Amino acid sequence: MNDPVTPADALRTALADLLDGLPPRQAAQAVDRLIATYRGATPTNAPILRDRADVAAYAAYRMPATFEAVHAALEAFAEAVPDWAPGSHIDVGGGTGAATWAVTATWPGERPVTVLDWAEPALALGREVAAANPALRGVNWRRARIGSALTLDSTDLVTVSYVLNELTDPDRAALVDAAATAAQAVVIVEAGTPGGYARVIEARDRLIAAGFQVAAPCPHSGACPIVPGEDWCHFSARVSRSSLHRQVKGGSLPYEDEKFAYVAATRLPVTPAPSRVVRRPQIRKGQVLLDLCEPDQHLTRRTITKRHGDLYKAARDADWGDAWPP
Repeated sequence: MNDPVTPADALRTALADLLDGLPPRQAAQAVDRLIATYRGATPTNAPILRDRADVAAYAAYRMPATFEAVHAALEAFAEAVPDWAPGSHIDVGGGTGAATWAVTATWPGERPVTVLDWAEPALALGREVAAANPALRGVNWRRARIGSALTLDSTDLVTVSYVLNELTDPDRAALVDAAATAAQAVVIVEAGTPGGYARVIEARDRLIAAGFQVAAPCPHSGACPIVPGEDWCHFSARVSRSSLHRQVKGGSLPYEDEKFAYVAATRLPVTPAPSRVVRRPQIRKGQVLLDLCEPDQHLTRRTITKRHGDLYKAARDADWGDAWPP
């Protein structure tokens, strides 16, 4: 019997189909230019994704990584709120809709979904790709300027992934406030850089001030114990590399690791992780070193040895970003 096709598999297949007829060199050049533009982080009045070739190349390159990062954040959220699933979803700045795919991978089934973005070519292509996912065939793809004037309809879940970096400070604050007003749950994902972490912490603080509790990754809703400028909280998601990835970045590995920072917060009752593994576990002979964020708002390194029995076996299987103990 064949294994069922997962949303991740369906997405990869749909993205591969996008590049049919687009010369590899043109696709690689489009991705290079777009990455350079995004890294400039300069808000503009014109969409960065100009046409179908731009969108197809960038979607094939970036959607798998965005999907995996958002999916990891949503899975951590779902563990903290196990008896809840969103009945509706708004994806702000969603472009081609990677976060909507991640939501269906976390909570299968159909629900009313709206994707808001300023780039019409991205929305059009997102609609095309979504045809491969039955749960997304009724999505409302709507053009909207993401900024201070944005208002959101009432919804269960708002996702904002890799968007805050493109906004001015006032627009970022206004967007987080609008999400907090509209939704029961808000999940924000940014690049796993010091700047991305700083934007996530700003959003986290605003959500808490609006009455939200942090569901993940933090095991508490208190102040982050990391000293600004000395370190930053981020995680890693493994992404299968397409031929376009290998063309643009070089190398031969069949995967790469997407580093991301996130916060998932809600007005719902939550049971956050007892603690969170915030660095890649270090496996030594007869012991595992775990760096943990604890519920008392401290960072702790714990050493788990063979003497801990089953806990030691669990520690050897623990991954960066996991709840601890499992």
